[in-house]
Amino acid sequence: MTDLAKASSPLASALRVVPATPESLAPLPSWFPTPEALAQWGGSGLSFPLDARQIEAMLAETRTVPPLRLAFVGLVEGETAAHAQVVLDWTDGIARLARFAVAPTYRGQGLARPFLADVFARLDAVGDFPRLELNVYTFNTSAIALYESLGFVREGVRRSSVKVGSARWDAAIYAIIRER
Repeated sequence: MTDLAKASSPLASALRVVPATPESLAPLPSWFPTPEALAQWGGSGLSFPLDARQIEAMLAETRTVPPLRLAFVGLVEGETAAHAQVVLDWTDGIARLARFAVAPTYRGQGLARPFLADVFARLDAVGDFPRLELNVYTFNTSAIALYESLGFVREGVRRSSVKVGSARWDAAIYAIIRER
């Protein structure tokens, strides 16, 4: 495990990170029981409820050459416990962490740090991406605390960046510049 994963729970030792498949992503719709929960995870580009067609569209971007995105799941005893995608900008060397979530039954058990550490290590094996960035809605304080603990630095806020129902949400922009 990398330095990012050090302060992990005993459950994290059972974590196995693998590329996502339609079968491993089958539980995802149950993780997002409301349109707001789905938008918080997947942005405004997805429609509620999440379905197999939308999941397949995400996975199709992992099969292009070069891939437009990477998608991973974290398995604990064969059960999907976490998911993340990384959108790849090959031209500018930017990787954007996207659609990261831990299954509701595994939240708060120390899986996020080791899971993301493994995802980031796999990113390094794919290509040279000196900038790693993400967007997170400003009300998502637990995710913000996690990202800051991993070394992400807040660069700004895109105000009123997405419309969800009748509400408008602000998104904070975070990044790590990784020296090579």
